[in-house]
Amino acid sequence: MENNFNSHEHNVSNNSEENSYYVSNRYYHGQKKESKIKIITIALVSALVGSLLSLSTVYFFLPEILQQRGVFSGSNLQSIVIEPRHDVTIYTAVAQKAMPSVVGITTITTQTDRFFGTRRTPSLGTGVIVDERGYILTNSHVVGDGNADEVSVLFYDGSRHNAEVLWFDKTLDLAVIKVDGSGFISAELGDSDGLEVGEIAIAIGNPLGLNFERTLTQGVISGLNRSIATQTHTIDNLIQTDASINPGNSGGPLLNHKGQVIGINTAKIGGGEGLGFAIPINTAKPIVDQFIEKGEFTRVYLGIRGVNVSEFEAMTGSKLQAETGIYIFEIMENSIAEKHDLRAGDVIVGINSNKTNTMGDLIRELYKYRPGDEIKVNVLRNGRSETITVKFN
Repeated sequence: MENNFNSHEHNVSNNSEENSYYVSNRYYHGQKKESKIKIITIALVSALVGSLLSLSTVYFFLPEILQQRGVFSGSNLQSIVIEPRHDVTIYTAVAQKAMPSVVGITTITTQTDRFFGTRRTPSLGTGVIVDERGYILTNSHVVGDGNADEVSVLFYDGSRHNAEVLWFDKTLDLAVIKVDGSGFISAELGDSDGLEVGEIAIAIGNPLGLNFERTLTQGVISGLNRSIATQTHTIDNLIQTDASINPGNSGGPLLNHKGQVIGINTAKIGGGEGLGFAIPINTAKPIVDQFIEKGEFTRVYLGIRGVNVSEFEAMTGSKLQAETGIYIFEIMENSIAEKHDLRAGDVIVGINSNKTNTMGDLIRELYKYRPGDEIKVNVLRNGRSETITVKFN
């Protein structure tokens, strides 16, 4: 019995020893596993910190390194900050403001030729209302350069009115027509003299017919002071835009981001995309102002017959001392020019402080003045510069 008890006690003691070893062994493995996790975590954190320090160092010293290697010079860097002033909703705002002032113009012109005899030809264009009493600005060619038999205007509200051609100038490709009535919504005229390349340009017109009436296209001012040749003459001082201009857009407004008219659309060069042209609104303003103020327009004339210097030299083979200007080849009898001693052979090179390189420039300058105004005409006479004061009757 005693032996059995001792034997049992011995077994318990051995079991306790085994159990003690087992527990101790488990505790040892747990410590080892936890240490590995700590080592991995420390390694990851160290790597992350090292990367951040490396990036910070590169970011801080990179400009200096590049400058030393000649990649750039800090003194020549130009910082350009673009701050958008308008978002896409500007086009909607311009459309809402300008659309009621844009009209469709349809004309009927009688034409006669040897093959078809006499026929009545319809045509379509666009115009813009410039006064609430029914004055409308458009292109001269839209009204057949004054030869249209019938002119009809389609307004924003769907109504139609017959119109009368009050004035047109084929050289400027501008015309003013009028409908009876009042209370029409007129457009706001802007300032084309301050335009810069890259500004927003928006065209509204009736491309390819009234099925697409009041179509809005958008682009930018692509160029200034452009010249294009028509079948009969050259139109100078035009605004170039990549806003789409198609047949039927002629006479419609070119607008800025404020919805102000900055030009009258006139032409597109065939065979090229994004090559539209408009007449600066400041060319038309003196004419429009007279109609609004007096109900009529009185044009002043010098009373000369002239030709561009380049054309005179090409026709005669002679070389003039002036590189540009208008060569006077005839003075009209009893004219302002005769009264103030302008002479055949003179070359007009400027009016007041503005240069007149071409006949178109001269015409545009004269449109600024009215009877009673006084101007200074700058001419080259026998190789000498002279200034002649002229007063219009």
